[in-house]
Amino acid sequence: MIFLSLNQNQVKILFFKKTVFSHYEVDFFEKNHQTLLLNNNEVEIDLVASAIKEGLDTIKKSRGDQEVYLILPQNFFIFLRTEVPLDIAPSALYSFVWEKVNNQYHLEPNQIISELFIKENQHKKIVNFFGINLNHLENFQKIFNLLNLKLTGIIPESLSYFKLFEKTLRLEKKENIFFVCYQKETAFGYFFDNFGLLNGEKWFSQVDEKNSIEKVIKEKKAALEKEGLKINRLIISGPASENIRQDTFTKNVGIWTNPLKKIITNFYQDYLKLLMVENKEVLPILNLDVCFGAFVFFKENPNFSFFKKKNYYNNMIKKPRIKIPSTLKKEWLIFFISFILSLLFFVFLSNIKTKISLPSLTFKSTKPPTPTPTHLPSPTPTPTIVVNKEKIRIKVLNGSGIPGKAATVKDILKEKGYQEILTGNADNFDYKQTEIAVKKEKNNLVSIIKEDLKKYVSSFKATALSEKEASDIIIIIGKDFK
Repeated sequence: MIFLSLNQNQVKILFFKKTVFSHYEVDFFEKNHQTLLLNNNEVEIDLVASAIKEGLDTIKKSRGDQEVYLILPQNFFIFLRTEVPLDIAPSALYSFVWEKVNNQYHLEPNQIISELFIKENQHKKIVNFFGINLNHLENFQKIFNLLNLKLTGIIPESLSYFKLFEKTLRLEKKENIFFVCYQKETAFGYFFDNFGLLNGEKWFSQVDEKNSIEKVIKEKKAALEKEGLKINRLIISGPASENIRQDTFTKNVGIWTNPLKKIITNFYQDYLKLLMVENKEVLPILNLDVCFGAFVFFKENPNFSFFKKKNYYNNMIKKPRIKIPSTLKKEWLIFFISFILSLLFFVFLSNIKTKISLPSLTFKSTKPPTPTPTHLPSPTPTPTIVVNKEKIRIKVLNGSGIPGKAATVKDILKEKGYQEILTGNADNFDYKQTEIAVKKEKNNLVSIIKEDLKKYVSSFKATALSEKEASDIIIIIGKDFK
């Protein structure tokens, strides 16, 4: 798989090759070009094709892989966010959203292809609509045809970034999030909440000695507050964010700050374990965050596709039809008829050879039959459920604010026989009550965990865990944990 990110003058490639052990050999490429590759939504076909080819030639292993997942800037997409009724039928959902899109953009259905990203909780359902102009898509298809590549998937970069911190969100807790990608001389970002992108605008700023990253973020925060938008959390990524200290940066900008590198380490460790980097010591995850986010997105949202609704490939790619000569058709027909006739003939012969036997005569007895005593089956004992604690995957998150609490709980669980335990910080340190989230299919583990931790916490707030999570159980330590 090739995850390819294009920006104005930038190409990023993250290449995955699956191994026999379900891991991935990974290689990568990134380069900033002097000339513009994408200019005001216009695609420089020859320049982009040349830039992509340079990257793939550098990654020699990618020559055998033709599937490309393309990550494009948000300004290539028509975006609309809308709330829909919770009980709306799936068949009516797209028509409901399209009517709102048409009222705002006055588009014909044959001008774009589109896809929906949906998030919901018990009280509301939010739809993020993304549409891309067919003319733009045809230009990209020309590029990939030149390079003998197949365009397998498309994703807006905003969705790639959202996927990188989605696991830190709780849908029932309202949060406005400022995502910032901090590079050496520039910074850009988007505004999100628990349900996805708030608007389609991309924030951008120059960063230098006079305008430090702290200063430009504080100014943007003040401007947003004047517009009535309060930012609850800042998530900062990009290569220049490598050395940011969470505590001092939070104090300087006045927004609770989460460095993305720490989020990926704590919440996406299961994905990182799948990656094997050859010939390079470290995968620069902050440089390739948008590609890594797209990889996670398509692993967790395999049905997200711009192509399924409009039969894009049926129109764009005409598969060659193999013509069978008429003489060959006749030969196959004669062979088929001969085969059927031969089969019927052998069946006929086998029936002739079958001996005919007269049925034996039986006489009914007038004596009533002796009843056979019925033995009732003995009751089957209820099986005892045996749980192999060593194979249960647990994630322990510190929400109490007490340093080292997650590691302490990890030691307690290991004494109880659990082995696969990851630790990290929760999205905040204000949890008063300890919470436990368990996958539905393993709900029997709730009582087992409660029994193992009853000395330390009297009660849990139990919730259901998404099946998409890699862990079986997530425990968020609250202030009530002794």
